[in-house]
Order: sequence, then C-alpha cells, then structure tokens
Amino acid sequence: MAESKPMNPLEMLAYVLSRQINDHEVVYIGTGLPMVAGILAKKTHAPHITFVYESGGQDPIEGGMPWSVGGPETYRKSPMILEMPYSFGQAAMGLVDTGFLGFAQLDMYGNANTTMIGEEFTNPKVRLTGSGGNNDVASLCEKIVFVGIQSPQKFVKKCDFITSAGHLTGGNARQESGLLGQGPIAVVSTAGVYDFEPDTKRMRIKTLHPGVSPELAQLASGFELVRPAGEIPVTEIPNEEILEILRHEVDPQGFFISMPGA
Repeated sequence: MAESKPMNPLEMLAYVLSRQINDHEVVYIGTGLPMVAGILAKKTHAPHITFVYESGGQDPIEGGMPWSVGGPETYRKSPMILEMPYSFGQAAMGLVDTGFLGFAQLDMYGNANTTMIGEEFTNPKVRLTGSGGNNDVASLCEKIVFVGIQSPQKFVKKCDFITSAGHLTGGNARQESGLLGQGPIAVVSTAGVYDFEPDTKRMRIKTLHPGVSPELAQLASGFELVRPAGEIPVTEIPNEEILEILRHEVDPQGFFISMPGA
C-alpha cells in the first residue's frame, strides 16, 4: 500500500468540524467545509443526521460532492425540495439543530461580520459579500458553529459591522433581544476549538490543535481568550481510516480539502 499523504490543514478543519455534529441532528449546511463535514459525519459517527441545504434540498441520497449549496447533488432524490425562504422557515420553527457559518471578522461574543471592513458603511475599505443566509441561520438555528482562519484581523475585539448576531454584548443579551436558540456554541479555527463561557458568553479555549500553545493562540487573536483552569486538551486528529474516507469518498476531487497550489 502506498504511504498516506500527511494531513493538510483543511482536512483537519473538516474533520474537527464534523465532530461538532451529533447523530440524529438536523443540520443546516452551507457551501464549503460545512458540506464536507456533514457528509463525513454521516459516513462515520452520525449516520442518522438530516441535511437541510440552504437552497432548499432536503436530505438527498448519497452522491457526489456538491460544488455549492445550489449544486444538483443537494437535490439528488430528495424526499422534499423547498425554496430557500422555507429552509429558513424550518429554522424559525425550531426544526434545525445546528447551523454552520464562516466569517470575515468574529468577536469575543460570537458576533460575525461578512458585510464590510472599515469605519464607514458608505465608504468601506473592503466591501464583502454580505449576509446571504448568515443572519437567518445565526438568529434562528438552535446552535451555531463557526469555522474559519484565526488571526488578529479575523478574531477582533469589535466587529466593524455585525452581520450575524451571536451573544451580542454577552451574558443574557441574546435571549433578552428575542433571538432564538442557544446561539454560538463552538468556533473551529486553524488554531483550535473554542466554546463560550456560560455566564459571560466570552470565547473560551476548549482544545488546541497539535503544536499550538495557549500563547500562540492568543497571539493569533485580537481579544483576550478565556483560558480554563488546568491543562488544555489537544484537539483529536483524524486517523488514517478517516482520512481515506475524507479523500476518496467524501471529496475525491478535492474541491474543498485541497490546499491551493498543492
């Protein structure tokens, strides 16, 4: 047997993200690594999850890796196909357990920005893609999991614009505002996995990826990370069997798990 290639960072993110999914959950799936994570979870530890794709496909049967949430594989022999507003309606009715979101900026309370970078909305330094369905998912799903690159420019003390509400100003602010669900429960980054301290709702280190120290994770953040008492666990990495499934069954073309230029 040929020697297996070393795991790359995108494969690590996809695996760790998949571990945030529990069996029998209804999962709201967006384009990119959330699709990879959902399919991997269904092929491994969570075979009874139900997919809700943003564009309206409901739990299609197994097929190829969709190139986006509007790809034909998201509708393949689905028991039901809805329009996009109805998929958000499912979340509003409490029928979706977990939603996945990316971010351009993420603050210490799990508020996300995908709209603009800069101080003036009408004259931003960078105009981003906007909400799409991000605000709906963040406001309506029972639980939210974020995934993305960690750096001081992305983990910020205050978002330039709040596209998607997390825990707002912390504490009970989310519940008092009338938003649904628990809000963000986890952040999967290139440095580690974070949860939110129960009382303050500030982002807290849960595990760190192999080779990442608490000091390094802090250097990659623009705000102070809450550090739990005691030794911080190392994030679990995928074994060779999982990597084989990920590479040959989940995303064999490497749409989302291939490193650019590799």
